[in-house]
Amino acid sequence: MSEREQPETTRPAVTPPRSVPDTPASAPEVPPPAGLRRELPAEVPPAAPRTASERTGASEAPRTAHTPHVSQKPQASRTPAADGPGEPGLTGRRRLVNGLWPPRVTRAQLIVALLLFGLGFGLAVQVASTSDTDSALRGARQEDLVRILDELDDRTERLEDEKQGLEKQREELENSSDQAEEARRQTIEKERQLGVLAGTVAAQGPGIEMTIEDTKGTVESDMLLDAIQELRAAGAEAIQVNGVRVVAGTYLSDADGGVSVDGNKIKSPYRFKVIGKPQDLEPALNIPGGVVQTLEKEQATVTVERADKIVVDALRAPKRPDYARSSSR
Repeated sequence: MSEREQPETTRPAVTPPRSVPDTPASAPEVPPPAGLRRELPAEVPPAAPRTASERTGASEAPRTAHTPHVSQKPQASRTPAADGPGEPGLTGRRRLVNGLWPPRVTRAQLIVALLLFGLGFGLAVQVASTSDTDSALRGARQEDLVRILDELDDRTERLEDEKQGLEKQREELENSSDQAEEARRQTIEKERQLGVLAGTVAAQGPGIEMTIEDTKGTVESDMLLDAIQELRAAGAEAIQVNGVRVVAGTYLSDADGGVSVDGNKIKSPYRFKVIGKPQDLEPALNIPGGVVQTLEKEQATVTVERADKIVVDALRAPKRPDYARSSSR
């Protein structure tokens, strides 16, 4: 029986590929297997040689042809692992986080950070102290600001007068024909001034008299001390309280029914004799929240009077220092 007359059932169930890619002319032709060649009809041309991938696809084609259709779920797009900042799937924020955490700190960076922290802390403290001073002045009342300016002007004026007096003394010493006599005269004058401040000589001049009536017994030593300090700040040169001379070393303490000044007990009414510029002394006592208002809150009666002549005649015995000696030769 010839090959045309063979029944179709004996033919193999291999379907030749529909399209065969062109192969280069120089490629050698590989003859098909002998058994397959004998089974194909005569008019079917020999198959061209195929690559490995095509042979694999051809061998899998019959399997997929008989496999029933199964619907496959769409696979989720794979996100590349965030192993480094160069991955294409990372956003800018994620790359920034990966670069900052975990932190990689070197010794140089740590030293610079500590220096910057110290500098910032110092600046913060400086700004805070400056702001506290500014806020205190900003919150002050107009009367207080005027009083502060007046006190500064008075202190400046007193310092200027002292400077001019010292310059005048120097000129007199330099221009005097008898410099020894002039030096002796200035020494005596300086001794009198220091005696007034030390309380060893009497003094007189313009000033004020302040009387404090304490009928309730509520006035304490610290209130009188505040009055003395306020008078000194206003330019008082000599102060006497109930026959006791107030000097630089004066101390006050509470006593039964009164106040003790340098160990001398005094009682109400407390009379202050103060030598100084009345235009400065009286306003210093009557400022809002000052000495007068504080004493009046304690139910005490305060009167302040100006006078052209105040006599401070209470004296202190001169005391020789035990250890201090003059360094001038």
